[in-house]
Amino acid sequence: MIVLEDRRSLAQDIDTAHQNGARLHQACAVAGIDVRTLQRWKARKGLAKGDGRPQAARPTPSHALSADERAQLLSVANEPRFASVPPARIVPMLADEGVYLASESSFARVLRAEGQNAHRGRAKAPKAVRPPTTHIASAARQVWCWDMTYLPATVVGRWFHLYLILDLYSRKIVGWEVHDSDHSDHAAHLVRRTALAEGIAALTVKPVLHGDNGSTLKATTVLSMLHWLGVKPSYSRPRVSDDNAYAESLFRTAKYRPEFPVKGFADLEAARAWAADFVHWYNVEHRHSGIQYVSPSQRHEGEDQAILAARHALYLQAREKNPARWSGDTRNWSPIGAVTLNPERDCVIKAHSGCNDIHRLAA
Repeated sequence: MIVLEDRRSLAQDIDTAHQNGARLHQACAVAGIDVRTLQRWKARKGLAKGDGRPQAARPTPSHALSADERAQLLSVANEPRFASVPPARIVPMLADEGVYLASESSFARVLRAEGQNAHRGRAKAPKAVRPPTTHIASAARQVWCWDMTYLPATVVGRWFHLYLILDLYSRKIVGWEVHDSDHSDHAAHLVRRTALAEGIAALTVKPVLHGDNGSTLKATTVLSMLHWLGVKPSYSRPRVSDDNAYAESLFRTAKYRPEFPVKGFADLEAARAWAADFVHWYNVEHRHSGIQYVSPSQRHEGEDQAILAARHALYLQAREKNPARWSGDTRNWSPIGAVTLNPERDCVIKAHSGCNDIHRLAA
């Protein structure tokens, strides 16, 4: 730190040397400072005021609280009647009694210096919003996403309930059901049936099942079934639908299909028939843009590698046949690697660098 007097003396000496023919950068080097430092002093009035850096040593102002005043302020703040009262209320209450010790900021500053700036009162202090739970799937049957959506009936005010379980890695719908009511027994039955169909009993590492904070998906019946199956539950943050984006996107795809009845379903059987057709189309016929335009079933069964390799060979053959039609490399048909749910920067970096942690939870 260069105090103000030394700074002014150095600047004057440098200006004198520069006026006598010395180069400015050499004069600054002899003085032990950089040219940019001198320019900053002059541009920011560093020669008229003290050091502007936050860590600079500054003299204690004459109007600062004395040690006795600080002790009195601290004593008053620790009185039982002020135990749950913040400084913003202590100062007006004292003013009503004809007492003024210091401002609200001075109270807060003294309490902070003494380590007593904690939340005052029984109410819980505000908490920072936690980051979303992050999961990485590098193969099928590692991370599942599930949710429930409403299907309209022809009768106004009546709804059918579509439950879906999506494999994050392959985007395949591995489980679905449609019911005329929203009940935890339906969700528990769907999880059990999906687990049996996917053969997770033989897996060493059971999948993670991520859903929203709905009461149905967090019911005791569902949690008991997940515990029995060895499936680890995971939940979105309250009132944040983006934490389960893959399931939400799937529902949008379903409801914007041309065959979706805008005026509603006549009965439960009609809703189930439509759902069965949609699931078959989505899993078998649909070429998903997020997985290089292979079907979810093909990726789920590991067939996408051979399919994409054949596409790449076909494109190479087409370029050799008509090279003038190609300005560079052929289309990239490389298979999609690991898929991240609610990615965070450090998690994604580890995933792309070969991280083997399949079910990494955000810290």
